Amino acid sequence: MSVSLVAPRKLLIGGGALAELPALLREFGLSQPLVVTDPWMVSSGMIDRVLAPLAAAGIAPRVFSDTVADPTDTTVAAGVAVLREVPHDCLIGFGGGSPMDTAKAMAILAAAAPGQHMRDFKVPASADRAALPVICVPTTAGTGSEATRFTIVTDTERDEKMLIAGLGALPLAAVVDYELTFSVPPRITADTGIDSLTHALEAFVSKRASPLSDLYARAAMPLIARNLRTAYASPQGRAARAAMMEGATLAGLAFSNSSVALVHGMSRPIGAHFHVPHGLSNAMLLPAVTRFGLKAGQARYAEAARLMGLADAATPDAAAAEALLAELRALNQELGVPSPRQFGIDPAAWDSRLGTMAAQALASGSPGNNPRVPEAEEIVALYRECYG
Repeated sequence: MSVSLVAPRKLLIGGGALAELPALLREFGLSQPLVVTDPWMVSSGMIDRVLAPLAAAGIAPRVFSDTVADPTDTTVAAGVAVLREVPHDCLIGFGGGSPMDTAKAMAILAAAAPGQHMRDFKVPASADRAALPVICVPTTAGTGSEATRFTIVTDTERDEKMLIAGLGALPLAAVVDYELTFSVPPRITADTGIDSLTHALEAFVSKRASPLSDLYARAAMPLIARNLRTAYASPQGRAARAAMMEGATLAGLAFSNSSVALVHGMSRPIGAHFHVPHGLSNAMLLPAVTRFGLKAGQARYAEAARLMGLADAATPDAAAAEALLAELRALNQELGVPSPRQFGIDPAAWDSRLGTMAAQALASGSPGNNPRVPEAEEIVALYRECYG
């Protein structure tokens, strides 16, 4: 049986790589980009980091900055309307996962048939067509969206985060410049860092893992595990920031070619119903969900612990897997990850949504990739355990 591998056609990785964006556009014959970003990138002046090198090269892009923290179908539709106002030949997603996911969704929706909506591309449907190529420029070390064939869009009528997958969501190229992360605050550094660790770990323990996805996951886990605390505590440290950015992209390549599992399946409904940032909701869930699947996936979790430097080759699998679980709990505590209760979610509101969230998690398909596949009532129990 063959093993497939999907990846952007080009990745520029390293400090100062953003200066090469104009040359990258020329390489692909592109000159009329629409930059997709968020309001903070504009108000803070960060947008100049991407506009300045383009202007120096004689490229004057339009900017769509009305993205929201969790991309919605209405925001994507508004972006497509802007995209169609004047000719463009590419999209540049600049920012965290939300602007990048919005740009990818815009490219998919712009290629849709009349009458189609984002919901028509929700998994298990496949989104393999894009109207324009997308180039991603991440400003956080976390989502890995710059390297994946996925985008997440919230259906505003149903309060559902939809997983959309296909080659239409795969960026043409990405510029991964860790110097863009120096201004990222500690809370976002922590949440996006645990998000990227979750990507690598879930890709590695997933039932859909392959030798090729394993190469990326094995490379990503030690980079993230050994540098996340330093990047959190010393945000100006170049070595840690560089390692985290590289690790996040490798983790994106890993899960794009494998899959995510139960953490992500449960995380998306939390974001849709309670507007918890995606990386943070993953962090809230990671220790409990890992405990749930630890015995079923013991050998893989143990190998992950060894890759992360938590156990050596002589450590029995059971002890190594437990060391991983202890580390995930310690990481959450040290990085101040709040529980849903501590985040401010009302207990009655939380309890009233558990059945719906469990059903949405299962419908996404991600829990089926977990080492231990849960029933709906087990997901409800995990949500209760994580509430705090």
